Amino acid sequence: MTVFRRTPSAVAAVSTALGLSLACAAPSTAAAEEITVFAAASLTNALTEIEQAFEAESGHDLAISFAGSSALARQIQQGAPADIFISANAEWMDTLEEEGLLEPDTRFDLLNNSIVLVAHGAEAAPVEIGPDLDLVGLLDGGRLAMALVDAVPAGIYGKASLESLGLWSGVEDQVAQSDNVRTALTLVSTGEAPYGIVYATDAVADDNVTVVGTFPADSHPPIVYPAADLATRDIPAESEFLDYLRGPDARAAFEGQGFVVVGGN
Repeated sequence: MTVFRRTPSAVAAVSTALGLSLACAAPSTAAAEEITVFAAASLTNALTEIEQAFEAESGHDLAISFAGSSALARQIQQGAPADIFISANAEWMDTLEEEGLLEPDTRFDLLNNSIVLVAHGAEAAPVEIGPDLDLVGLLDGGRLAMALVDAVPAGIYGKASLESLGLWSGVEDQVAQSDNVRTALTLVSTGEAPYGIVYATDAVADDNVTVVGTFPADSHPPIVYPAADLATRDIPAESEFLDYLRGPDARAAFEGQGFVVVGGN
């Protein structure tokens, strides 16, 4: 019978090889993180595209929750374990910052958008949006779909514009409010409401609606999407994702959905 003896040098060689193997394997395992992102519903298409590209490039996993900015901000206030917040409204981000819920010096303005009047179907005639628009006549007894006008950014911008143009009081009782802008879009897309006010980027995402007019930019506050790292935990992957959002691949995805990238050419 042959007996194999472990010599000190052999044991040392095996230990060294094993140590090197583990050292090489460890970084890839340790580096992979799951990042929870809370994002405005109007970012659904663009961020879904960005999610796939970022995960493939970085090895990290993104878990993105889409909803109205107001609902997401309130969840963050209540302790929801999110890592990144991208809001469709600066005021909600201001609130979180004032409450110390953002990591210092991580907030930045990411995107701009515009609001439009959309109609059900592909044959709707364009209108000129201004103080002389007969919006009541246009609705003809139907509903005007909007996101919550006192809470959700798209609804806040839409109401501000209608008030600025002197149109709000005439249609206030005909507004069908929904918890986020994508739901408002769906009401028009399915024909439950003949018209609605949504972001220009939402209209691009649905073939069953037609943009019939764009609200003047000076009739509402600037539409800005700020992004920030939340003060929940601190991992390198959060910074990696925020940097990616400002990179060329993310810019292409945002612009492909009709967003204007802040600082872009």
